[in-house]
This record gives sequence, structure tokens and C-alpha cells, in this order.
Amino acid sequence: MPVRDVYVIGAGMTPFSGKLHAGKTGRELLVEATLEAVKSVDKGIDLKRDVEAVFVGYFTPELYEHQSHIGPLAASWLGLTPKPAFRTEIACASSSAALFAGITAIASGVCDLVLVGGVEKMTNLDTFGVTEALAMASDDLSESRVGATFPGLYALLAQAYFRRYGATWEQLQKVPIKNHYNGSLNPKAHFQQTIAQLAEKVGAKEGVKYRDELDFLKNSPFNRVVAYPLRLFDCCPISDGAAVAFLASSEVAKKFTDTPLRLLGVGMGSDSVALQDRVELTSLRATRSAAEMAYKMAGIEPKDVDVAEVHDCFTIAEWLAVEDLGLIGKGEAPKAYAEGLTNIDGEIPVNTDGGLKAKGHPVGATGVGMLNEIWHQLRGTAGKRQVKKKAEVGLIHNVGGSGASAAVFIFGR
Repeated sequence: MPVRDVYVIGAGMTPFSGKLHAGKTGRELLVEATLEAVKSVDKGIDLKRDVEAVFVGYFTPELYEHQSHIGPLAASWLGLTPKPAFRTEIACASSSAALFAGITAIASGVCDLVLVGGVEKMTNLDTFGVTEALAMASDDLSESRVGATFPGLYALLAQAYFRRYGATWEQLQKVPIKNHYNGSLNPKAHFQQTIAQLAEKVGAKEGVKYRDELDFLKNSPFNRVVAYPLRLFDCCPISDGAAVAFLASSEVAKKFTDTPLRLLGVGMGSDSVALQDRVELTSLRATRSAAEMAYKMAGIEPKDVDVAEVHDCFTIAEWLAVEDLGLIGKGEAPKAYAEGLTNIDGEIPVNTDGGLKAKGHPVGATGVGMLNEIWHQLRGTAGKRQVKKKAEVGLIHNVGGSGASAAVFIFGR
């Protein structure tokens, strides 16, 4: 059976937030994101008539909402029963698994148009409860059972990177400074203030006037150490949210829009869940494997990517990502970030929506949330955060856990 081309014909998402969605359920957020996606389809879409299957990523609904069996539940709330409906889960890359499944359904010819999405309702639990829930994506026997948390695991990755390349925590702060600036331009971001604005606001309460962003990040008690060397602003927030996209075959896509995004390449990778079993800690093998697959399928090289959304659950994760994806050379992230190469007006803009760090990280929604940004960047509808050069190729990189799962998708105009 020949493989068919796959296109994105619409995308929508809720705001990612820690407070805005209080009182809402995950299913309500998914409906809200779906309605946004419906509005984005240029020539209109009828869910009940046009959608043939549903794929939804949700990491731990059992803990957050005491609910499983998410696939048919989503289909029911979207008015899509009795059509096929599935839940996918690979930790923080759960909706990327949904995206992969949807792509497979279209490419294989099983379906002509599908809905893919993701959701997470995290704030139903307190910080301790969320930390415990997230820890289920680590290795129970060797990590979470003995007290390891994801801030701690990524702190180990940061320490390993610093030792190997001689980098410093101060250099790493270019990541949150950039991403909070980008988030300030995104009306759907969890954090919509720059680090400079936060420094002024927090400094006023502390009775301190900080010289610049780094002075604030380094010296304010507000930016406390979470797991050395990572501090509060090195960590993504706890967010609620949902994101949805519609995928279609080439013939069907033409009926809905004249400007779809074409899938150029896709790759998925895996690695050991436990860090102790990894070959190295300054690179994620799953990312490298997924990227190699995606670049080969797309027939392009890293230098051909115009804009990228990468997984930055912690600041060090962004450095690892851009290097593993080949966007920046190994060990060269500190220099590249100091030179502004990944800024919106830089050579290779990264996380123009604020990334997980500022846009937020409702884990089950993150992958398709990234697709929403690439949808806007490649179509030229990203508003104030639109990249300066015309973007023709966009890349999405989503990680599960501390790197045991990874997904890379490449889209073109």
C-alpha cells in the first residue's frame, strides 16, 4: 500500500494557564480547543460529517481527574461517537503520540481526515501531588521510589553538561530570558511577562532594584534553588490546557483550505527510562534517533529548518534539544544563545511561543500545542511573535520524561 501525503488543515488550543481554567474539566478544555481548531479551518469543517477518527494524548487522567477510558469519552463530548477513538500516552509527549497515530492513519489510507489532540488538567492536585504524578514517568525502582523528581533528574543532566563543556548556570539563563520575552507576545501563554518586568515587580516588593535580568535571576530570593543547579525560573510551570489539530490526505485537504501545512518528515525514538542506564547524560539518544528519521524522510538537513519548537521543560532541556537536533553544534549552545541565534529575529528562532517555560506545559497537550505554533508561523499568522524571515520549514520536538521518549515532526508550507 503506497504511503500518502499528510496535511494539517486546522489547529486550535486553549490558553495554557494555572488559574484560568479553575472549575473546568479536561473534557471541557478539549472541547474548547476543538472549537478553536474548527474556527481555523479556512473553508469550514463539520465535525460529525468530516472527522473519521479521534486520537487524544493525556498523561495521567487517572490521578488528575479519577478518569480513564479517555478516547471514547472525548468522542462523546465532541459528538463523534461511534467513530474510532483512542487515548495515547508517552508521558510529556503523549499528544505527539496522538499526532503520530493520526499521521499513520492518514498515510496508510485507513482514514482521510482525523482529529488529533491532547489535554491535561494538572491543577486539580497541589504541587506535591503534581510532582508525584509526574514522577510516574521516571523509573519507579531506581528513581521515583527513592525520592527522585524530574527537577532532580534534569539537574543531573545540567551538571553533566556543565562539567563536559565548561558551561555555567549564568549562561543558561539566556533560555528563560528569551522564552519569557516570547511568552509576553503570546496571549495564550501561561506567563506573559518578561523577566525584566518580573524583576521590577518582584524587586519592588523586596525593596531591591535589580540591574538587569541576570542580576534578578541570580540574587533574588524569589528565584530559589529547586534542584541544584536549577532554580525556579529554570522550571516550567504547572499548567492546564488542551490543543487540537485536524489532519487530512492531500485530496481531502484541498476541500478545506488552500494553504495547509504538509508533513515533510516524522521520527520517534526511545531510550531507557532510568538515567543510570543511559550511555551518556549530555545528549538524548531518543531525540537523535527521532531527528535522524525525520530529516531522512523530509530529505532536508538541520540548516534548512526556519523555526523550531523544542522541549524545554527545564532550561537545560532546550540546550540539549537544539544540539541533538543539529540546529547548533555540540557544546555550542552557550555561545549561540549569547549571540541571540535562537531569538525571534535570530538565525534559527526557537520556541517563539514562549516554550514550555513560559507558554506552559499541560503535559498531555504540549506536542499538539507546539504544532499550533508552527501552524501560525508557517502561515504568517503569529502576530507580534512572527519570525522576521519568511518561514518555509518548521520543526517540532517533544520529549517524554527525562528523554526515554522523543518525537520530531517537520512541516512545510
